[in-house]
Amino acid sequence: MKGKMKKKGAPPKAKKNRVTQAQRDEAFSRRTLLVGGVQASFGALLIGRLAYLSVSQNERYQTMAEDNRVQLIIVPPRRGWIVDRNNKPIAINRSDFRVDMIADQVPEGRLDTTLTRAAALLELGDEQVQRISAELEGKSGYQPVQLAENVPFKNFAAVSVRLPELEGVIPQRGFSRFYPAGPAVGHLVGYVGIANREEYEAEDKNPLLVTPGFKIGKEGLEEVLEQDLRGEPGGQRVELTARGKLVRELEPKPDRSGGTVQLSLDADLHEYAARRLGLESGSVVIVDCLTGEILCMASMPAYDPNSFSDGIGQTEWSLLSENERRPLVNKTINSLYPPGSTLKPMATLALQKEGIDPTERISCPGGYQLGNRFFRCLKRHGSVDMYSAVAQSCNTYFYAMSHRVGYDVIAEMARKLTLGMRYDDLPVVSQSYGTIPDSEWKLRKYDEEWRAADSLNASIGQGYVILNPLQLATHAARIASGRAVLPKLIGLHPDPAPMMDLNPEHLDVTRRAMWQVVNGVGTAGSARIPLDGIEMAGKTGTAQVRGLGRGDGRNVPWKYRDHGHFVGFAPFDRPRYAINVTIEHSGTSGAATPVARDVMTFLFDRQKAMEALAPLEEAWGGTLAERTQAFQEEVLRIAEARAAERAAQQGTTA
Repeated sequence: MKGKMKKKGAPPKAKKNRVTQAQRDEAFSRRTLLVGGVQASFGALLIGRLAYLSVSQNERYQTMAEDNRVQLIIVPPRRGWIVDRNNKPIAINRSDFRVDMIADQVPEGRLDTTLTRAAALLELGDEQVQRISAELEGKSGYQPVQLAENVPFKNFAAVSVRLPELEGVIPQRGFSRFYPAGPAVGHLVGYVGIANREEYEAEDKNPLLVTPGFKIGKEGLEEVLEQDLRGEPGGQRVELTARGKLVRELEPKPDRSGGTVQLSLDADLHEYAARRLGLESGSVVIVDCLTGEILCMASMPAYDPNSFSDGIGQTEWSLLSENERRPLVNKTINSLYPPGSTLKPMATLALQKEGIDPTERISCPGGYQLGNRFFRCLKRHGSVDMYSAVAQSCNTYFYAMSHRVGYDVIAEMARKLTLGMRYDDLPVVSQSYGTIPDSEWKLRKYDEEWRAADSLNASIGQGYVILNPLQLATHAARIASGRAVLPKLIGLHPDPAPMMDLNPEHLDVTRRAMWQVVNGVGTAGSARIPLDGIEMAGKTGTAQVRGLGRGDGRNVPWKYRDHGHFVGFAPFDRPRYAINVTIEHSGTSGAATPVARDVMTFLFDRQKAMEALAPLEEAWGGTLAERTQAFQEEVLRIAEARAAERAAQQGTTA
């Protein structure tokens, strides 16, 4: 019975197994559905992403693919010309030879060998080869690296005939900056050079700035007018393989040359003035009395911008920087000098405005007593009026008158004639505009009251007064024409400047006094123009550098001698040109007057002026270009000697 009872219990167990199988089947179906759903979702996502990339982002990825396949090689634009008022070139582009190298065109493993061969043909130094090697390693894609520029034809030809064994080397014609007048325009125009890191980053890493052969303005007009002269770069499109190898060249994009900039300058006059300065250190500035156009802005000694554009070593730069005659400084706008007696004509305008009668006479016993101090004059002039005080440069007259009216009124007239003014519209990198002091200025700067002694010193252009040569020329132009001229350098300006609110009778007195300086019994007889019917009026000035005791200082070092100035205008009866000549450390103003005479003569009779220059240049030992070349060769020789000495010391230490 018990066995039967156990047998009858079997069916419930089978039923339980059937239920479990059904549950398994149901669970499997759910899992299958879940996995299928996930797969379907993932598939849908892939399809959606594919649609997004192929439709919405089609243009973007097509551009990226094109960029990978096609690369643009920047072609630097030709730099714009700088010309003078007569369209004579001052800065142009000259065709030359250059050699570049593209690392990706050199067979693998032969880069160093090819570079060594090319360097030998181009006569490159070890330092240059190391620089080029580092640049080649850093370049990717079809990007060239400059091996050499301004290559002599014999070296260029040597590379060209060996191209089969110089894979990746590309000799080609290019353009370099050229300045026909050389050192005569060095300070004014500046030079061009390869952009440095700061300049590159300042333009948001513009790739044009690191393109082989491209240079930017570094000084002078080249720097200030950079955007006008640069132009728009072009490009050569090339098709590359995935490894960056050239497949073919596509249609190029032409570059657009920079614009031509015309100056008010007379290039011939400017070059003559630079040559006439000869061995002196100084400047010559000529301004149109009617319009303010700058016709001449010479500053010497100067560097040759042609050699600077090719690059200059650190040692050479240091030697030029340390030279006492400062060949790197534009003396017309960046040098400041006590103007000396050249400000006496300006002072006469202020004195007349304050009611001083030009015919009033003052006795000059050789100086002026102020308290317990005696301010010396050049000599005992006796009885002088305003005319003779200017003509004979009598300090005593201006001591007495400035003490009477106070220097503040004279300072006001000086500023009216632009002395101490910054010319904001002038296209220069920087300018030093000096000081016209007064009581308020001294109180603000030194927290001291203005004293009578300050008035006496300032009245003869000494003391706190310092100015640049361009200001002196501009102030002379305002006196000559009575017009509110401001110096202009860019473009031509035919319209005269407006008249100033100066009394014409006062101006006439001042001009006649300046006429006597040159043509009467004054201090500048050597400034007379040797042409019939053309007279120059002017004023000399000797600016003390330091107390030299007795004598003219010719027995002391050059840098301690007084500066010499001359300001003037011509023709006297119809003023058109104003001039300032400054000769540094000449001892007296006598060095400035003959320079002014010859440069002014050039304006009216060029042949006669050139005839006067020829024997002078012969005595000086050659033309300006020849002397500058000799000077730079000497600087280079010293630089090489110093480099050799350092190398020898390092070798001994090692």
